[in-house]
Amino acid sequence: MNKKAKETEGLQVGDSVPGFRAEDQFGRTFTLSEALKKGPLVLVFYRGRWCPICNSHLKKLENGLSSIGAKGANVVAISPETAEYLKKTAQKTKASFPLLHDKNYAISDLFELTFRPGFMERAMYNTILGAQLKKAHSDDSQRLPIPATYIVNTDRTIVWRHFNPDYKKRSSVQEILNHIPDKVSG
Repeated sequence: MNKKAKETEGLQVGDSVPGFRAEDQFGRTFTLSEALKKGPLVLVFYRGRWCPICNSHLKKLENGLSSIGAKGANVVAISPETAEYLKKTAQKTKASFPLLHDKNYAISDLFELTFRPGFMERAMYNTILGAQLKKAHSDDSQRLPIPATYIVNTDRTIVWRHFNPDYKKRSSVQEILNHIPDKVSG
């Protein structure tokens, strides 16, 4: 799959998210079905620890984590980087929420977010930004996810998304808060 960023569309609001599992930065297994038992989930796809915009976004999410939690939701961030690099991201951003290793792009493929940057972009990421894409990922394809944010309700339905092929455009904590479903009493 060698789509360009502008060719990706991602899952849409109203789509159902199939189950998935992944390991976090500490080697713990994260399972979507288990996470959704606790409430809605904010899924954030990011490019990697080398991306200054990703790091800034993760810091803002960490700063807004208590507000997101107060609305009954949890945050999980997903990257193709391995645990070693996820730990570096957590240290750099102070992220206390799980950072998941998207091994072989299984989750970003599931969400239809995976693309392959052009040769010049990859060269810039690897040399100027120190991405080391072949080393940091589970394969050497150097693919990336569109940096997207999804809110998944407890029934696995996508209730909101922020999707933009322009990696500089990210969801705000306020946008996320505005779209977390209200708690249903039962």
